Amino acid sequence: MLKRVVSISLGSSQRDHVARAEFLGVPFELSRIGTDGDMEKMISLIREMDGKVDAFGLGGMDLYLRVGSRKYLLRDAARVVRAAQKTPIVDGGGLKDTLERRIIAKLAAQGFDFRGKKALVVCAVDRFGLAEALAEAGAQVTCGDLIFGLGLPIPLRSLPTFRRVAYVVAPVVRLLPFKMLYPTGKEQEKVEPRYTRFYDEAEIIAGDFHFIRRFMPERLTGKIIITNTVTPKDIEELRKREIKTLITTTPEFQGRSFGTNVLEGVIVVLSGKRPEELTREDYNTLLDRLGFEPRILNF
Repeated sequence: MLKRVVSISLGSSQRDHVARAEFLGVPFELSRIGTDGDMEKMISLIREMDGKVDAFGLGGMDLYLRVGSRKYLLRDAARVVRAAQKTPIVDGGGLKDTLERRIIAKLAAQGFDFRGKKALVVCAVDRFGLAEALAEAGAQVTCGDLIFGLGLPIPLRSLPTFRRVAYVVAPVVRLLPFKMLYPTGKEQEKVEPRYTRFYDEAEIIAGDFHFIRRFMPERLTGKIIITNTVTPKDIEELRKREIKTLITTTPEFQGRSFGTNVLEGVIVVLSGKRPEELTREDYNTLLDRLGFEPRILNF
């Protein structure tokens, strides 16, 4: 029986997509619906489809700011999640903390040498597992949360520094309107080069693509980009900027990579559990069976 996972996103409707795929013998329809930054429309769509689809992905928005084992619930996200009374809803956080760690370890095992490379993780509260995995693989990690999230040109040059700052700032930031923290709707279509020196000094730029794209310079010559949700248009944009390698941590489905929220929805459906019941071991067991591989494009 066909399972449906629908990502309701605060992002641009121009990035909408539908694909069919099969996981562990189960057929799925994966779809993404952008609401162009309209949170009320997002809530309305979730209410309309609640109980009629198998899982919701929360796109263009995190449920939590994550710092190590601590989680800080975003006030705006809590309002959205309450609209789903029957269908489970996920933001991709569990998959980011497992799949993206595995991808870095797998790349290192395959001979990709992270040691000593300067890596800019544009938002570590969104991708803490990725930041930690890069550091464990030997990269020199800079967290860009204050730069790309709050517009303060202050790099956090290590994970211990990031943790100390995040423990203080996150309880306040979680109360802010989400549109102040992340590009939504038509803001996702704009590229306004800023903070160029932080891009220039990095050999690896990692994290959410909208955070990377928002301020990226005209040239990214020789850079390695590690991200997830990209369309063919995004790939062409990166090629023109002369990047060396694009690595997407989620596989390609009919021309694009879906967000972690969509694939986390797939895992929830396959597991037969509620999202809050899933452990890291559950994720890793299913990921072993699914065999997801990163997509690596060399230009």
